[in-house]
Amino acid sequence: MNHIIGGKFKLGRKIGCGSFGELYLGVNVETGEEVAVKLESTKTRHPQLQYESKLYVLLQGGTGIPHLKWYGLEDEYNVMVIDLLGPSLEDLFNYCNRRFSLKTVLMLADQLINRIEYMHSRGFLHRDIKPDNFLMGLGRKANQVYIIDYGLGKKYRDLQTHKHIPYRENKNLTGTARYASVNTHLGIEQSRRDDLESLGNVLMYFLRGSLPWQGLKAGNKKQKYDKISEKKMLTPVEVLCKSYPQEFTSYFHYCRSLRFEDKPDYSYLKRLFRDLFIREGYQFDYVFDWSVLKYPQTGSSSKSRLSSGKLVLNSRPCAERAVKPSGFEIREKFSGAVESFGRRNGSSSGLQSNPSKNKSSGALPSSKKVQPDFERGRTPSRPSSASKKAVISSSRPSSSGGPSESRSSRLATSAGRLSSSQKAQTGLGSKSSSFTRSGAVKTGRDDTLRSFEFLNIGSGSLKRK
Repeated sequence: MNHIIGGKFKLGRKIGCGSFGELYLGVNVETGEEVAVKLESTKTRHPQLQYESKLYVLLQGGTGIPHLKWYGLEDEYNVMVIDLLGPSLEDLFNYCNRRFSLKTVLMLADQLINRIEYMHSRGFLHRDIKPDNFLMGLGRKANQVYIIDYGLGKKYRDLQTHKHIPYRENKNLTGTARYASVNTHLGIEQSRRDDLESLGNVLMYFLRGSLPWQGLKAGNKKQKYDKISEKKMLTPVEVLCKSYPQEFTSYFHYCRSLRFEDKPDYSYLKRLFRDLFIREGYQFDYVFDWSVLKYPQTGSSSKSRLSSGKLVLNSRPCAERAVKPSGFEIREKFSGAVESFGRRNGSSSGLQSNPSKNKSSGALPSSKKVQPDFERGRTPSRPSSASKKAVISSSRPSSSGGPSESRSSRLATSAGRLSSSQKAQTGLGSKSSSFTRSGAVKTGRDDTLRSFEFLNIGSGSLKRK
């Protein structure tokens, strides 16, 4: 194919594979900026790239969302050009000898929950939550986590009416079996709860080094998926999280207690891990495990990284791909998401010439409005459910409003009358002593909470507003 994409992006060497298509290094010949170029053959049986590019447009402006620079057709390929990012969390996990410290996992968890919350606020599920699909930024954004690969994303509610998709069963597994939720294995239509349960599996993977259902032998894929499903259901949460803080067990119990249409209390989940972070006496200083080991790609310039010969983007082997949706599911996704995109943004041809003109309209929630629930101090209500399936869980929060309702309601009541700096101190209660940890600087709960609320990601230093 022509090595100049869209008239200004010069195609370079291959740097990895996505769930669908291949990734190449590119350079903007006008500015010299390095970019990532994703290619997909137009002859592929189930094309995904056009759909993914439209999700990029709908998600533009959110923290941790790569910028879509161009989408179009070149020769026999669908082509999407996005920001060049740093290593994936899977790359960094391997670099750190396949084990992350509790501090690193908790700092990541806060950002990862925010990324999933943002996608959900825009009306979409990701459906392929895994370490390969979270990348660190570069340069000043080296401490910021980005979420990528929206090819399996699905609209879970109407973008105008917010009506939730119907409950269904007998669905094929969509996503990556290792991290999929139990309900996904059971063939239940995915909803917001499943993205969050998948994230829980990712966090335990980082802490443990592996998951109990890895490495199972089987004759074919179906048998392997069945074995993974069986092992997941036979592994109690308490066993999965054994020897690790109770907050991880609480996280799973909460996610599995959610009904199909329930809006998760993202604030509660972040607060679980923030309270643990404070209790351990950590500082939210963005010193990750790979920072200590001086990983070469995250802070240096992209040119020096590329010359080192290491992959920059999601570089897992092409064979390790997520399970593709059926042809019916692809048509189903397009019938909703793309039609609503067309209603809001005009014809799709406009994206090819100038994607910036196709940003979602004001009817969608603005990215500026999607601040963490922790800052708003609001506990979302739990709507009625269409699910008739019993949820696999040995423990449920009370149905009146989710776990730790008293804590949430106290925070919600006081936060509405306090300034932003006072909000950060709301959870202080009667605790006034500092928490200490060997080799760590003393820190108070109020200072750490301010770190969560006011740190500007990018420079790696503490900046207070």
